[in-house]
Amino acid sequence: MPDVQPLVSDFVLKLKRRKVEGSHAVARQTAELLRSVVSQHRMGSSANQAAALADAVRAVGEQLIAANPIELAVGNIVRRVLHIIKEEDMSSTAVGIEGLSVTVDSDDELDSEHDDRPALSAAVLAAHARNALRAPSLQTLLEDIPVTPAISRTASSTGDSDGKSKSAGDKSSTRKLKHDVIAAIGDLIDEIDSCYEPISEQAVELIHQNEVILTLGRSRTVKEFLYAAKEKKRSFRVFVAEGAPKYQGHVLAKELVEKGVQTTVITDSAVFAMISRVNMVIVGAHAIMANGGVIAPVGMNMVALAAQRHAVPFVVVAGSHKLCPLYPHNPEVLLNELKSPSDLLDFGEFSDCMNFSTQDGSPLLNVVNPTFDYVPPKLVSLFVTDTGGHSPSYMYRLIAEYYSADDLVVRRKSTA
Repeated sequence: MPDVQPLVSDFVLKLKRRKVEGSHAVARQTAELLRSVVSQHRMGSSANQAAALADAVRAVGEQLIAANPIELAVGNIVRRVLHIIKEEDMSSTAVGIEGLSVTVDSDDELDSEHDDRPALSAAVLAAHARNALRAPSLQTLLEDIPVTPAISRTASSTGDSDGKSKSAGDKSSTRKLKHDVIAAIGDLIDEIDSCYEPISEQAVELIHQNEVILTLGRSRTVKEFLYAAKEKKRSFRVFVAEGAPKYQGHVLAKELVEKGVQTTVITDSAVFAMISRVNMVIVGAHAIMANGGVIAPVGMNMVALAAQRHAVPFVVVAGSHKLCPLYPHNPEVLLNELKSPSDLLDFGEFSDCMNFSTQDGSPLLNVVNPTFDYVPPKLVSLFVTDTGGHSPSYMYRLIAEYYSADDLVVRRKSTA
């Protein structure tokens, strides 16, 4: 089986060089890579295979997150996979405990000679389940639980054949865990690919006849959302802020016109002047934080403030892979990065200005080109995701369904 490290190194290099752009592409490729990591991971003979598998995913996740900290979708997918491993392990353990209980009951019914054998109570079974779900510790060693002696007596009395059967059963459960995790990651990839459809289905509930909608920049989710409303025979008009300095709004305007949507391109500075004529603002997001705040393309906070000033609903549409379990103040969150100054200025035209410098050697002309804005939750009216519409105050509960609290910081646990 080929080593997965060349695949990891190649993707890390792509992230560092910004060769993969867009949260959707980053999330999908991250999930595919982690699926390869799981499929090529050798399940050893240790007691807790789920922990070993999670450590392998964490090791790769650390490299990916460090390669491009601003792309929060990488960390989101790594945490989703860690949550999947934990869920599948708990599911298989619960099935195993249930089978153990059934086996004990069956033996009691078939063999009356062992009626004096102590039955496993519900408390004992629950304690055994807790021990199976966590690594051995000093606390578990000090607990007075008769599960281990009972199982030991049973194993020793049945001979070597039962021991071999137990070993085969362990290998079978290990293979099942790995297979279930791979299948669940495949479902996650399908969810990422199909996130636009359930979001677009909600368009007819929000966009009504003869409304005027404003958006900023270019978002595929917004585009599919508007397409769906147009296909449902909704007649509406769209104001598209051009989204300087990349002017992605120009591309979106052209795509909307090709679909027959009446579109007007405006400058970013004209948003406040035009917002009074707008019924709703619909925008995409780079990431949705645990507090309901939004990391979005630069200029979005200005649009949100203008919408609040004129009591215009500010709606954010995004797939669940953009839900980030972190808060903006967490040290792991890098809220912004600076792009090339060449997007703003022509160096040939401004070369004379850049050659002049002060006495300490610093240039007189500086260029700052930030990528993102942060929109606080109080400026957001509604989130539309592939699971439905949600208020900003509900986002932390929605996020809790996708991530485990233990995995918020992706770091391999020390074995010391």
